[in-house]
Amino acid sequence: MRNRRAALAAIAGAASLALTLSACGQNSEGGSEESGDSAKGGTIGIAMPTKSSERWIADGNNVKKDLESKGYKTQLVYGEDDPDQQVSQIENLITQGVKALIVAAIDNKSMNNVLQQAKDANIPVISYDRLILGSPNVDYYASFDNEKVGELQGTYIVEKLGLKDGSKNGPFNIELFAGSNDDNNTRYFFQGAMNVLQPYIDKKQLVVRSGQTKLNQVTTLRWDGGTAQKRMDDILTSAYKRERVDAVLSPYDGISIGILSALKSDDYGSKSKPLPIVTGQDAELASVKSIIANQQSMTVYKDTRQLAKVASNMVDALLNDKKPEVNDTKTYDNGSKVVPAYLLEPVAVDKTNYQKEVVDSGYIKASDL
Repeated sequence: MRNRRAALAAIAGAASLALTLSACGQNSEGGSEESGDSAKGGTIGIAMPTKSSERWIADGNNVKKDLESKGYKTQLVYGEDDPDQQVSQIENLITQGVKALIVAAIDNKSMNNVLQQAKDANIPVISYDRLILGSPNVDYYASFDNEKVGELQGTYIVEKLGLKDGSKNGPFNIELFAGSNDDNNTRYFFQGAMNVLQPYIDKKQLVVRSGQTKLNQVTTLRWDGGTAQKRMDDILTSAYKRERVDAVLSPYDGISIGILSALKSDDYGSKSKPLPIVTGQDAELASVKSIIANQQSMTVYKDTRQLAKVASNMVDALLNDKKPEVNDTKTYDNGSKVVPAYLLEPVAVDKTNYQKEVVDSGYIKASDL
């Protein structure tokens, strides 16, 4: 975390920083660096977490496209999962004179100083998908109903095991995975899922044989699939010598792919040892293919094209002295203020409805599948 003097020094060195970022390829996808004299035609800064996930590449491109359709220029940068790099990129965007910032934070607690710089420069900030914590200088939040995401995942497990309709009582073995501990969404996803699953765990109809049930025991740093694969390997070795896993709560498709790799290495997917129910999120191409191949069970589809429109509409309203549309003014307290939000509805997708939801809607091309 930079102190105020260091932050000002960073601004003074922004010209060289811009050259460095460009040389490293981190300022790719951006438009003209000239901000223009008025809001319309000015430049909007877009800071995304990483290019390692196809989801974030799509988000960045969608936000860029929607803003440019409204007459703005854009600067799109990716922090490559390095919080310090993302802060430096945002400092650079502020120095360039962007008219607004849309930020999907890598570390949601590392933004205080840089957002104060944005405030001092009268630059509004939209927190995109991941709520930025601890700063009063977050103007609006655009996301999905994150607790509902977890509820959809938990409900899918309960229904597919036959617990909800009472056709089966178990016990069934389940293991729990959560997202990165520095992402505020992680607790909402996990809370939503556990609201559904915990009653069955309490009644011992669902059994977590690893004993790892607390959020701080099941997080996956940076949502990394390799990290999830290693943890699943360890769980299988230590807790499933004779038993089999019936379900795995996975919060994200990249984590799901890692979990499935570990399961298949332990002979799951064979005729004598079927794969467990494995959830996911984001409807990434690899996971939709996996669902079609009867490996991953489901994913939660979030149409990020619509999220991009919400964020760009918020920017457009703010820069034209209008109040952005919101539908939640109570839920998202970032520790410094309650941030007004617009939440979109997620959709559960499996083999029965992927065609309708993600192909017919144009989110994924049939030819890519």
